Amino acid sequence: MTAHAEPIHGDHHGPPTANQSSRVDARTLGMLLFIGSEIMLFGSFFAAYFFVRVVNPSAPNEWPPAPFEFPVFVAGVNTCILVTSSFTMHWALQSIKRGERKGFLAGMVLTFLMGLAFLCTQVIEYLNVGFNTGDGAFASVFFGLTGLHGAHVAIGLSLLLMVIIRGFRGHYSPEHHHGVELPGIYWHFVDVMWIVVYSAVYLI
Repeated sequence: MTAHAEPIHGDHHGPPTANQSSRVDARTLGMLLFIGSEIMLFGSFFAAYFFVRVVNPSAPNEWPPAPFEFPVFVAGVNTCILVTSSFTMHWALQSIKRGERKGFLAGMVLTFLMGLAFLCTQVIEYLNVGFNTGDGAFASVFFGLTGLHGAHVAIGLSLLLMVIIRGFRGHYSPEHHHGVELPGIYWHFVDVMWIVVYSAVYLI
């Protein structure tokens, strides 16, 4: 009777540990690659926006076409709100890395509230801007570009809310904070992208 050979790997079960060739954590790398695809998506909307501006008879001397106006001041205030939320997000992440749970929760809640304020202000802007998607190509690309960013803010708020709920349940620690860091990277991307949108649409 043939004796059974002892397993080579002892008590190890399942496939071997995957080889990690990159120094960047796989989860962080995945988020960065996703953001790269989002940048290309925004790039296509920017291409459409600038094409409409170039072919518009009144551009570049008059944009948007008369008698319409963009609420530059309101959008500027909204920009300040969103940029500030990046600092509170950074504060929250650094706090959990140091084990300061109160600072982490305070930073996350403030970030969420400022993001929500930004989104509500944008909705109010849409209701009072004085034109809609049927008022020409310029209106379509305006709502398309700013609306695309608004959708990303809404997704970011959903991620932040999940982090807040888990944070109050004590799910994060200095050793395990990737669940905070990854939504933070996404939120910083949303903030930076809005600065580009604001500069291109409202200022240039």
